[in-house]
Amino acid sequence: MNVSEDPQSPSESAASSAAEAGAAASSAAPGVLVIGEALVDILVRSGSADTAAPVVHPGGSPLNVAYGLARLGMATTFRAQVGDDDYGRAIIQHLGEAGVVLEQATALDAPTSTATAHLDAEGRASYEFDIVWELDRSDIAPGTSVLHTGSIASVLRPGSDEIRRLFADARARGDVLLSYDPNVRPSITPDRASVLADVEALAADAHVVKLSDEDAEWLYPGADLETVVSGFLDAGSLLVGVTRGGEGCLLAAPGVRVSLPAQPVDVVDTIGAGDSFMSGMLYAILCDGLVPGILAGRLDEAQVTAIARTALESARITVSRAGANPPSLAELAGA
Repeated sequence: MNVSEDPQSPSESAASSAAEAGAAASSAAPGVLVIGEALVDILVRSGSADTAAPVVHPGGSPLNVAYGLARLGMATTFRAQVGDDDYGRAIIQHLGEAGVVLEQATALDAPTSTATAHLDAEGRASYEFDIVWELDRSDIAPGTSVLHTGSIASVLRPGSDEIRRLFADARARGDVLLSYDPNVRPSITPDRASVLADVEALAADAHVVKLSDEDAEWLYPGADLETVVSGFLDAGSLLVGVTRGGEGCLLAAPGVRVSLPAQPVDVVDTIGAGDSFMSGMLYAILCDGLVPGILAGRLDEAQVTAIARTALESARITVSRAGANPPSLAELAGA
């Protein structure tokens, strides 16, 4: 997948600038709480001789975002559930290696959730899930600057009801930046009308919403991206991002629209690309001190462009290697 760089882009990338800022500030990084499913990805390559021995790796969209933020130096806490089994212990070890604090890891009365990812010849993944999602009632700890959730956790009950309560309460208080990536999974929740109602309810409370063009097409068949983005902004979101695969991304805030192409990259697979884009967005927002501007609805074009460049670079690094393997701070700084 090769896409030409924007000829107007500055010689010094925004991703590098944000990474340098992050390196200086990571010791005093604001707290991020991520809530959502933790599972194990079982990777199977179609037509591969290795299908009898698939690759197993911790995953789940919210887990990947938490892991990516911690790799970028952000103080990150993850609230989830895992089973009392080998997969659950692998997840706990994986998060610990990145420095993610696991706030809540209630042992399920069931095996740890799994996602079997079937990779085609071009590295695109299709998923089959075996998941249980429950969440105990718990509030947001003092000092938390950002709350993020997404994907299955945001629409699968009973856990999604607790997330909805947390978002509604936090939006009413106005003291935490709320971030949401629908990352829809029709194989788990195939009822489009029900999922759309849940997505729109949660997005109306979220300040930051990120989705893919595939999410947009499934949720709003036939609608153009500008219409989808405008709908989220009109409903209450203050920064909306849409990833477009090899075509780059669209980011929008009140009165601002930024569309950037992707940079050239040899794609190994796309697993975790959207999650790395999401963690890159939040990282750029925090490092550039943009939370107050978002909450006030006052981002300018340069600020939105900087967020987009950092997020795209984070995703570009991820797709250049196998699995949901987001960049470290050093890798993002050196890109």
